[in-house]
Amino acid sequence: MTSQDSGRALLRHHGDVDAAPGLVDFAVNVRMPAPPAWLRHRLAAVLDGLGSYPSAAADRAAREAVAARHGRRPDEVLILAGAAEGFALLPSLHPSLAAVVHPSFTEPEVALRDAGVPVHRVHLSASDGYRLRPALVPDDADLVVVGNPTNPTSVLHPAEVVASLSRPGRIVVVDEAFADTVPGEPESLAGRGDLPGLLVLRSLTKTWGLAGLRAGYVLGAPELLAKLALHRPQWPVSSFVLEAVTACCEPSAVAEAQALAVECQEHTRHAVAALGDLVVVPPDAPFVLLRVPDGERVRASLRDKGIAVRRGDTFPGLTRDHLRVAVRAPEEFALLVDALRVVLEER
Repeated sequence: MTSQDSGRALLRHHGDVDAAPGLVDFAVNVRMPAPPAWLRHRLAAVLDGLGSYPSAAADRAAREAVAARHGRRPDEVLILAGAAEGFALLPSLHPSLAAVVHPSFTEPEVALRDAGVPVHRVHLSASDGYRLRPALVPDDADLVVVGNPTNPTSVLHPAEVVASLSRPGRIVVVDEAFADTVPGEPESLAGRGDLPGLLVLRSLTKTWGLAGLRAGYVLGAPELLAKLALHRPQWPVSSFVLEAVTACCEPSAVAEAQALAVECQEHTRHAVAALGDLVVVPPDAPFVLLRVPDGERVRASLRDKGIAVRRGDTFPGLTRDHLRVAVRAPEEFALLVDALRVVLEER
């Protein structure tokens, strides 16, 4: 394997690889092990219609639900097979130079590099809490990708700082996969239809336990969405995805997600208190970035004790001493804290 192949393999490493069957999973940032009963019932009702292709009417209903949620128009919504599909579509925008803010989710960089797009890594620093610094983005970058809140640092950037990246001739892609895990979504740009070149990607995976379904959407100007979708196949998302998006954007579901976010925020505070000075930066989302001595040994030892955590060195800018852990309810999170204490004492 060449060094280039090895680097690509690291970028394509995700938490599901760390979370092998039989392990207590703190590696994957999906809150629920399965969708709630009401959502399962909605999805089950789709089964009787699987003899038909996904309909334009169902797609319209999904886009209308998303638009109503975010105060946008239906033609400003594109339904996706997971937010990750949106990253895979970025080369269709034909950027001449992409700037990817790191540490962050790595799939955008993979997609762009595989398509031959030059990529400039904008490295944020732990010394100032991984604060977004727009001045670090090259002036000639015509596509910028940033996460908010950012995976894996769990930092939430001020909306106006992210918005300041926008300028004529530039596309700004904001990965808001975890936005609905923050109570009130205070820094979301999902409702901003006034910023030229803005694309906001959202996921249903994290809150609703839908990782296996692959459901999400992107918000942006209709002409920009048309370019993004140019090479998609016919019927790019299933009837299940269209129903899931519709259901999860209805007011009752949005209210439930808000309540879950408030509960999760309390769980995150508990996790931070339990982890102490291992926490790199105060988290805004329900996952925490840690720095531990001899991190690779710690991760392996935790695995031997039946606990999975996400390795951090596959994120550009992080090291083998970085680990990402998903927040769980306090009684479950205590399993990780106790095991981590034992492993660190073994050193």
